[in-house]
Amino acid sequence: MSTQSQSSDAYIMCKQNVQKYFENVTKQTPQYFQSVTHLQDECMKTCEKTITATVTLHQEFAKKYGIRTDIPDIVKTTIVDTNKQIVQASTINNQLVKTTIDATVQNIKTFNENVNAFADLNKNIIHSWMNSFTQKN
Repeated sequence: MSTQSQSSDAYIMCKQNVQKYFENVTKQTPQYFQSVTHLQDECMKTCEKTITATVTLHQEFAKKYGIRTDIPDIVKTTIVDTNKQIVQASTINNQLVKTTIDATVQNIKTFNENVNAFADLNKNIIHSWMNSFTQKN
């Protein structure tokens, strides 16, 4: 929208600019989320590769210098059980976050569906106040 087609009415101009802003944001949002998802994916891959490379380095070092790497069964069991608990906690955490986000989205949708009712209520309150202050006795 060019400057020439902008209304000189402050409220109309405000509405036009708000609409223009949100049209732009709506176009950019999918690209933003795609970039963030790609960044997260790359970070996870990098973290996994770094840990794997570090373990491999230590493994080769231990083998080359004859360092024993056997661990007792109780330690193996503890490591496996701890990892299972970490994975389970991560899964539960993700479910909680997803549920919270879903509930927040629903609350925002509900608010969005009622914005006009809130605006009408506020308009009625303002009219009531204005009538009270402008009445002559």
